Amino acid sequence: MPRIVRGIDELKGLVGQETGVSGWFEMSQERIDRFAALTQDEQWIHIDPARARAESPYGTTIAHGFLTLSMLSDFSREAVHLEGEFSRRINYGLNRVRFPAAVPAGSRIRGRFTLASVEDIEGGAQIQWNCVVEVEGQSKPAAAAEWLLRVYY
Repeated sequence: MPRIVRGIDELKGLVGQETGVSGWFEMSQERIDRFAALTQDEQWIHIDPARARAESPYGTTIAHGFLTLSMLSDFSREAVHLEGEFSRRINYGLNRVRFPAAVPAGSRIRGRFTLASVEDIEGGAQIQWNCVVEVEGQSKPAAAAEWLLRVYY
């Protein structure tokens, strides 16, 4: 169940805190293959398990960094739910993004969200989340990003 936050004022009180953690999600080879086909990024390290076993330093295929990053949307819905009378919510973009470690096919990942800031903007608020995608059993995260969202009243 996501953490329920009742409005922007309550959200502002959470700045600097880890606000939510998603559940674990298995990164299957099927999902990696579908992402590769969709984006036309069909490098062997993502889609050729036999070659990856033989040649990859990971011993298996790995998820694309952008696939891992795209999971933030789903993870955020699992982690935190902001209630309010908003006309729209938009993905405003990303600041610093890094991929410190790989996501091996078949591994489980989850998202952790720390609220960095909430700023009033014309007609709404801009929210910055510091996001980390963890891989179960690994010490380094698979992704770290500053994610900007906007909500409008």
